[in-house]
Amino acid sequence: MRVLHTMLRVGDLQRSIDFYTQVLGMQLLRTSENPEYQYSLAFLGFEGGNPAQAEIELTYNWGTDHYDHGNAYGHIAIGVSDAYAACEKIRAAGGNVTREAGPVKGGSTVIAFVTDPDGYKIELIQRADVAAGVGLR
Repeated sequence: MRVLHTMLRVGDLQRSIDFYTQVLGMQLLRTSENPEYQYSLAFLGFEGGNPAQAEIELTYNWGTDHYDHGNAYGHIAIGVSDAYAACEKIRAAGGNVTREAGPVKGGSTVIAFVTDPDGYKIELIQRADVAAGVGLR
């Protein structure tokens, strides 16, 4: 078994696609429309949809422009080769950095947090094993 995707409900599909592609560097892999049930889907990922990586599914339910996140949602984590540079790039692209890159208390791991246009948290984790040239590098 493996994780295939994480679904997020969004209030403006194009705004969210723009954030994940232009700010985080993902690629739009595929979209679909379901007029019968009035929703649209967009799947995004890194490396052109590399089967070894999970994707993000953005779901837009027609006519709904916002959602309450509740208190159960935490965040999505994305591995980056340089969290400091990723924050600079995200900020320059108009993204919202909510926790600057820095070491985790008492450790050597470097993390940062950003939010997407719907307020979903995304953790950036600096990892030496992240290949150069993929997303936020």
